[in-house]
Amino acid sequence: MDHIVFLTGRLAEKSLARVLDSMAPTPFSWEIREIGLQVAALMTADMIRRRVAAPLAAQRVIVPGRCRGDLDALSAHYGVPVERGPEEVKDLPQFFGREAKPMDLTHYETEIFAEIVDAPRLDLEGIAKRARDYAAQGADVIDIGCLPETPFPHLEDAVRLLKAEGYRVSVDSMRSEELLRGGRAGADYLMSLNLDTLWIADEVPSTPILVARDQREPASLDAAIDLLSARGRAFLADPILDPIPFGLAASIARYVGLRERYPDIAIMMGIGNVTELTEADTSGINAVLLGMAAELRVSAVLTTAVSLHARRAVREADVARRVMHAAREAQVLPKGINGDLATVHAKRPFPYSAAEIDDFAREVRDPNFRVQVSDDGIHVYNRDGHRVADDPFALYPQLNLESDGGHAFYMGVQLARAEIAWRLGKRFDQDQPLDWGCAVDRPEQDLAAWCAPGETMKKR
Repeated sequence: MDHIVFLTGRLAEKSLARVLDSMAPTPFSWEIREIGLQVAALMTADMIRRRVAAPLAAQRVIVPGRCRGDLDALSAHYGVPVERGPEEVKDLPQFFGREAKPMDLTHYETEIFAEIVDAPRLDLEGIAKRARDYAAQGADVIDIGCLPETPFPHLEDAVRLLKAEGYRVSVDSMRSEELLRGGRAGADYLMSLNLDTLWIADEVPSTPILVARDQREPASLDAAIDLLSARGRAFLADPILDPIPFGLAASIARYVGLRERYPDIAIMMGIGNVTELTEADTSGINAVLLGMAAELRVSAVLTTAVSLHARRAVREADVARRVMHAAREAQVLPKGINGDLATVHAKRPFPYSAAEIDDFAREVRDPNFRVQVSDDGIHVYNRDGHRVADDPFALYPQLNLESDGGHAFYMGVQLARAEIAWRLGKRFDQDQPLDWGCAVDRPEQDLAAWCAPGETMKKR
């Protein structure tokens, strides 16, 4: 049985002991070492080297999740692995659970076609810029959308430019002429061909995406599928996903029926009709749609990011396809795999109860404010007292910061974040931005590097 040493600070020591006790029986023995600082999150690799003597009678050492510095060098120094644990002590059970059965999110089978819906109105640099943005969010194919009654004289140039930059390209148009132009310029895919326009597939090598003449009558789609299958020609079939309340449920049934009739063909699902045309957070919509895509083994989805509320739809689809693929392959529910799609609410928003925070507060002997959130509100405490409220305006007058502008600004930011977290049910960690999952870009954080001083600490 491995013996694990947990390094911590004074304020977290009792809580760490309680959590480890609650995990009994553990597949390891353990001990806690408080290394002589109050706040565990301020621990650094250099501090550990100075304060913890070698050798360590352990097989592993776990340090706080925000510990900065080179842990590989520490591992070499002590001769045992030194690892970062979770940021919150209360997450240790999940930390060890995930470690026992990690989920691989590098695999997926559903490709993402990201449509530039207004391509005719953009110049070539604008099209390329949009393509780069979509590719960075996870798109596999860049779809050039044509517009009715809108000239597109630079269509061929757009296709060639994107191909030259290494992208796979599709062209989406209701006009046969534009589809032919795109195919002859080198487009990999053409949308959307039916029995009446299937002749275009004989003129160009592009892979066609097939649709029915009328999506309510699947026979014409089946006929097109049978025709290209007999020729040995690659294609994708799209029964068309309709928006709410104009046939979404019936269109889902069409997808199910198509998969039952054709177990092995490549299917496309256009999900933009639902994400764009439903005024709701798209992360949850994408989770459900990509979950259905995983069950039906859909080969590709077509998505858009036109409406401002859907501006992260490509990134969300990328996360969702990986999570749902992993869940399907492991035959588990899509819970506890990855939290990036939970952009508004957290699964475990308040790790500490009011009573536990009160215990922390009684141990504080310095004037620095700590801010935490529990289900009863926002807690602010230091050596001078423990204050609780659900409104920062009720807390601020008690902090006596009238003569300290920098500190007042800092506390204003922390209290505002804390209130948002409390009202929405999100995790709040002092000095850290709120976690919005895949709804925003996260700056990469190098825990091996030291933090620069915050704005309120810089001298002017």
